[in-house]
This record gives sequence, C-alpha cells and structure tokens, in this order.
Amino acid sequence: MLISPHELVSQVSDLVSLPEVYQRVNTVIEDPQSTADSVGKVISQDPALTARLLKIANSPFYGFASEIETVSKAVAVLGTKQIRDLVLVSSVSSVFNEISSDLDSMQAFWKHSVFCGLIARNIAFETRKAQGEFVFIAGLLHDIGKLVISNKLPDMARDAALIVTEGAGKVALKDAEQQVMGFDHAQVGGELVQHWKLPVSLQECVEYHHEPGNAKNYPVEVAIIYLANTITHFAEQEAGADFDPEKIDPLAWQVTGLDSEMIAPLISGAQAQISEVQSLLSMT
Repeated sequence: MLISPHELVSQVSDLVSLPEVYQRVNTVIEDPQSTADSVGKVISQDPALTARLLKIANSPFYGFASEIETVSKAVAVLGTKQIRDLVLVSSVSSVFNEISSDLDSMQAFWKHSVFCGLIARNIAFETRKAQGEFVFIAGLLHDIGKLVISNKLPDMARDAALIVTEGAGKVALKDAEQQVMGFDHAQVGGELVQHWKLPVSLQECVEYHHEPGNAKNYPVEVAIIYLANTITHFAEQEAGADFDPEKIDPLAWQVTGLDSEMIAPLISGAQAQISEVQSLLSMT
C-alpha cells in the first residue's frame, strides 16, 4: 500500500471540509439550553442555506399541510435532529459540487447517491426500523470516498475502473480498488466521515455499505444502506434485467425484515421522487 486511507483523507482535509455553518449549528443543537429560535438564528446567518432549508421543508418530500415561513418554525416542526441532518445534506452537496473530479459524470454520481438515499429512506419507512432522514443522508454519502480517490489518485481510479470494465461486471469496483491501491472507496469514505467528526452511525453506514456483516454498533442502518445501494445498482441496469435476491447477503434480509417483493415498489417510489430531490439539493 503506497498510502493509507487516513493519509489520503489528511491530504484533502483543507479541500474537503464541512462549511463552518454546520459546525455552528451542531454546537448550538448540542447545547441543552438551545431553543428553536437560537438554532434558527444561527442558520439564518447563511441566506443561501436558509432559502434551501425552507424550500426543502415546504416541498412534497415532507408534505406538511401548512407553509413553513421561517427557519425557527422549521426547527420547531421538524425537530433539531432533522434540521441538523438537512444542514448536513446541504453542506455536503455544496462541498462536493466545488471539487474537480475525474469521475466520468458528477451528475450520474449524484443521481446514484440521491437514488440510494431515497431507497434507504423508503426502506426505513417500510420496515420502521430506522430513522428515515438519517438513512437518506447515509445513502447520499455512501460513495463519497470515490470522489476523494478520483480527486487525489485519478490514475489509480481509472486503472480500477478499467479492471471492472475488462471483467465485464464480474469484478466489483471495491475489489478492483483493493488490487490497485490496497484499499477501497468505502474505507476512504468512512475515514472522511470520521475526520469530519460526524456520528459513528454514519461512519459505519459509509464504511461498511458493501459489507453489512462488519457493522459493529448499527447493523440495521448499515444493512439498509447495503440493500439500498444494491437495489440502486439493479435499477440502473438495462430494462429487462432480473433482480436476484440470492445475490444479497442473507444477513441484510434478516436484520431489516425487508421482503424481496418490495423491491419493485421501492424502485418506482424513488424514481417518482428523484428529479425533485436532486433539484432541491442543487444536484441536477
């Protein structure tokens, strides 16, 4: 191994840092004396973030009957945890939209990520075993390690992609990355989430989204992201492809309680939402 995931993330720490507003919002929310007004005041210092949060809160994504006109009301209605999650989504999307990358298509990358997040959110609602907004964010972030690798190790990223192409789909990207670099995008993503000091639950979802059996503390959430990612890849295949439940780690079915017959409805539900959500997050 020429470089470790930790060293790689350290190299991009200046380039890939969460906006200060997220850190401020997180600090205020962690304060037991904080109120909806105090959280709202911090967010309102960033006009662009404020506009985006109100747009999301008033969208069909949440489906509130009455209009939410202020950030303070959004905090009161959605709760501080969901507001923090929404600020994180906005922060991450803005960070990576600014990163130059050799990925073939950033639009395709974000479409895959948003679709995975939507599938994960719908699985959470279906199984009632996880918080929908949390797994949406985990799905959105699951492949961020690819962006770091592509930005800092573009030649190696292309070599790994070539192995996948030449293997006609029989070699998984993570395995090709291991061959070329000695680590994979999931490990890099997990390291980045840890560097950002985000919750351990999010780190596990990112780091183990290909290996749900390795989850230490959050097996349900990790299994949901694993299933969502697998279903998303299936949905991206050409029409006529058959979903094979046997290729899924049995642990994921067991832990989530999801039925394979729900795959088609999950996909159609995400397809109906993807364009709107990409637009809301400025990822189109």
